[in-house]
Amino acid sequence: MSIVHRHVTTPRLDQKILDTGGKGAPVAFIHGNISTGEFFSDLLLKLPPPYRGIAPDLRGFGDTEPKPIDATRGVDDFVDDLHSLFETLENMAGQRVVLCGWSVGGAVALRYAMKHPERVAGLVLEAPMSPFGFGGTRDSVGTPCFSDFAGSGAGTASPPFVERLTQKDRSSDSDFSPRKIVRSFFVHANNQISVEEEDRLVDEILKTRTGPAHYPGDTQNSPNWPSVSPGVSGMNNAISPKYLNLSAFASIQPKPNVLWIRGKDDQIVSDSSLFCFGFLGKLGIIPGWPGDDVFPPQPMVSQTRKLLDQYRENGGRYEEVVFPDCGHSPHLEKPVLFKEKLLTFLSELGF
Repeated sequence: MSIVHRHVTTPRLDQKILDTGGKGAPVAFIHGNISTGEFFSDLLLKLPPPYRGIAPDLRGFGDTEPKPIDATRGVDDFVDDLHSLFETLENMAGQRVVLCGWSVGGAVALRYAMKHPERVAGLVLEAPMSPFGFGGTRDSVGTPCFSDFAGSGAGTASPPFVERLTQKDRSSDSDFSPRKIVRSFFVHANNQISVEEEDRLVDEILKTRTGPAHYPGDTQNSPNWPSVSPGVSGMNNAISPKYLNLSAFASIQPKPNVLWIRGKDDQIVSDSSLFCFGFLGKLGIIPGWPGDDVFPPQPMVSQTRKLLDQYRENGGRYEEVVFPDCGHSPHLEKPVLFKEKLLTFLSELGF
């Protein structure tokens, strides 16, 4: 199967996509934070002909028109962009689609299913972020640690990393360089990708737009630990629990089948995430941590499982698959196994 890299102008924006084309059953791959649709290119090439693979760049990422992100809508800017794309693409208007969302893309996929359940044939959640946002919540149902959602939003992004991202730094001389983030967190130590692949992915990461309207967003001070709370624009504010709560997914009708795939050693989306201020405070990395009673590590995986259990209790179906020796990117780290699970899921859908 071949891929066409092209731009599609929709009523909302000019969106860059990877597209295998044709009239096959559509499978859309939705990337996560500081990444692009290009992260799925190898997987798209391996999709068999009955399927049409589509991998867009979300706004603020890759080569899509960098319109600002309204964080007060949660991830709805991305969801509405996707829906407009599907309605614009040839052989796609009105069709049901399988959504495969990775990391933040998992939240986008869940939210799309909440807004357009009749259009979703199935959901693949790959290392999905918590349905209750990233940071600042304390239990399996997403209760905020503080009423202003301190500990989430743009202020939690690492300033040295944002600076290197803005400067298009391709080096590996700092723990804050984008290349080191790929090596340390995107893939498990046992699954290091080739130099050529790493170069390609770093190039894509460096297309991320930075600033108040994009990554990480505008910052807001807080009287609560750790002294930052969500602003109103940009990526990291959009995924704050102040604006993102997907608990209503459990009640959607109709209920598409869900495949949840994650790496056992994921350090980004985890109940002990090295990107969670609660866990970093507990480790003593961020000073002044008020303790487990006030600000425990966010139980990200437990929150997803709680929501999907509720989904099952309401009549839905889901399967959780955990890849050993795998980090945040199962489709990159275990491509053969990931493809096998994906194609089995698609076949069982009769899609």
